[in-house]
Amino acid sequence: MPHENKLFEISSDYFPLLASIKNKVREARLKAAIAVNEELISLYWHIGKKILERETWGSGFLHRLSKDLQHAFPETRGFSVRNLQRMRQFANQYPEFENTPQAVAHLPWGHVCLLIYKIKDLKIRGWYAQQSIEHSWSRTILERNLSNQLYERQANPSHKASNYLTRLSEPQSSLAQELLKQPYNFDFLGLHDDAYEREIEHASIQHITKFMLELGKGFAFVGSQVPIAIENEEFFIDMLFYSLHLRCFTVVEFKATKFRPEHVGQLNFYLSAVDDLMRHEQDNPSIGLLLCKSRNKVVAEYSLRNVEKPIGISEFELTRAIPDELKNNLPSIEQIEAELNVCSDGEQV
Repeated sequence: MPHENKLFEISSDYFPLLASIKNKVREARLKAAIAVNEELISLYWHIGKKILERETWGSGFLHRLSKDLQHAFPETRGFSVRNLQRMRQFANQYPEFENTPQAVAHLPWGHVCLLIYKIKDLKIRGWYAQQSIEHSWSRTILERNLSNQLYERQANPSHKASNYLTRLSEPQSSLAQELLKQPYNFDFLGLHDDAYEREIEHASIQHITKFMLELGKGFAFVGSQVPIAIENEEFFIDMLFYSLHLRCFTVVEFKATKFRPEHVGQLNFYLSAVDDLMRHEQDNPSIGLLLCKSRNKVVAEYSLRNVEKPIGISEFELTRAIPDELKNNLPSIEQIEAELNVCSDGEQV
């Protein structure tokens, strides 16, 4: 080979080549990991189906099967009695798994166990599975969203008050509508119902990562009390974000009171200013999110009817004090952890 001993000199073309190959390797690894995971889920379903077909063999059957499988495959994990019981439950919950595409087939086994254990309704479980895939939720984030009842707060369109669908074009309108939750859950702020707007805003900044998780995936924090100068006056936006999915600024305003129609006017003003002073040509129209202590949906809809700027209105929930008479009836931390551990040992083949 004539060029075998030729001294290589790095040129400007080398680094794009290296980046391209590295991306290809990462892509191949991801595809391989997904394929392996799907095979694992399929294997667990088939084992669960076989167990279901032999339920009359008694409880000793699972203990013997677990022991024999662990002996046959000592280098693997996942054949404990508890995990075999989960496989049985999985096959029982999805009898048509082999013939009907299921979102859970693309989830890690720990996610599947958590969903089966926590959610009995197949439609709701499917919604959480799809959201987990689309937003790459870890099991910790999935568990948090289950505990906060994200489906009930986000998936029911009848609870949402906004003009996003009529003021924005697709797909931005649908993505913006998905942003709305009723109510937003701010338990992580550690505040109570008598907290004022600035306290809520300040606590949100301290917990900005958790706050953005509650907003949804793909938000970048621009700033708090962002100044808007108009003529000789200065105004301040409570919190300003940029949505990477919506490709637009998102103005968030807090009101530690019941919703009032004049709140829409203030937010509409901020959106007009942001669109004129901050929005780039490539950006979509800015959207507004008004978070109130409480709101009447009919009053909110009337307030939004002739407003041109896209605005959504939701309530927020803060941590509430637990009445003394209920404290003794609550489970201990040890009891809660023991219950959660039913689906959290992370065993895999």
